Amino acid sequence: MNGRVLVIGGGVMGAATAYFLAAGHGLHATVFERDPTYRRASSALSASSIRQQFSSAINIRLSQASLEFYRRIGDALAVDGERPDIGLTERGYLFLATRAGLDVLCANHAVQVACSVPARLLDAAALRARLPWLATDDVAAGSLGEGGEGWFDGYAVLMAFRRKAIALGATFENQDVCRIDHGGGRFRSLHVRDGRRFDGDALVVAGGAWSAPLAAQLGFNLPVAARKRDVFMFTSPAGLPACPLVIDPSGVWFRPEGRGFIAGAPPRGADLDDAPLDAVDHGLFDDVIWPTLARRVPAFEALRATGAWAGYYEYNTFDQNGIVGALPGCANAFIACGFSGHGIQQAPAVGRALAERVALGRYDSLDLAPLSPQRIVERRPLLERNVI
Repeated sequence: MNGRVLVIGGGVMGAATAYFLAAGHGLHATVFERDPTYRRASSALSASSIRQQFSSAINIRLSQASLEFYRRIGDALAVDGERPDIGLTERGYLFLATRAGLDVLCANHAVQVACSVPARLLDAAALRARLPWLATDDVAAGSLGEGGEGWFDGYAVLMAFRRKAIALGATFENQDVCRIDHGGGRFRSLHVRDGRRFDGDALVVAGGAWSAPLAAQLGFNLPVAARKRDVFMFTSPAGLPACPLVIDPSGVWFRPEGRGFIAGAPPRGADLDDAPLDAVDHGLFDDVIWPTLARRVPAFEALRATGAWAGYYEYNTFDQNGIVGALPGCANAFIACGFSGHGIQQAPAVGRALAERVALGRYDSLDLAPLSPQRIVERRPLLERNVI
């Protein structure tokens, strides 16, 4: 296509799509972002990690393609000689399993091996030999990523995509979209809060946790909502050589961050939609996370909590996987949201593939058909066992 593409949402998905539309297809998108400070944006508040240890091939392929991009992001997104540095650190993920979870861990590992994921299954003795600071009395095995997994600066990624997209001709409008017009199975135009109307030949909805009301205007019931997740920072005199991102069987996770560590866990009780980000559940750290950390890493008996923040998962209540592709009933309207905590790690691959779908009418780099919103209409969930 040679027309005008409008993108709602200037977070990492919207910015990445705008970049790939310009870099790969010469299309200069107009991106609408209501909060250019990104104060509540999932992209800016993410723990920003990347892994290949999923249980579905499509999620593995997305992370592999995104990792390839992140490794060369300095070259790809340089502007006027300034190369972005996202601090990519490849230390791996370690998924721990008790006897009760061993079969699932092994089944996941078989999928990963088939997709060439560099992960190794280790029994308790092998884990102790590799990571002597780790308590493994209740552990049957662990799956350790030995390459292609780690963490990075998510806000730096967002800013790099945005800056490069603008340098290539994209326009970012500080506007809240209040109405979308469509008819005859096609998107027509959108209206913003200051009264202006923008006509377009294609629309991309990448509004993150707030995408559902936008999709509803196009006649689609999108099962995506904001779900708050708390992240806690702490320091410890413990020395943890070669520490990966560790996922305890309880769901508690931790990883190094700077001179300290960060940690999190599934929320306690009801997880209210769109809960205020300043309502951090500090008791979650005191009652759940710290005791679990101390059991798993005895040296963490001595630690000091130093801070916390919260961000939103754009949570897909249907099957907790990304929703990408043309919206049913509206041929020139597309969506990219619902990644339920792994959007920042998959943004480069999704942005590139979605740009292809918009510009060419097909996927070239990676077929994202398994993530199509049509699966929601047909009640065909994409099952992923490694949701954290």
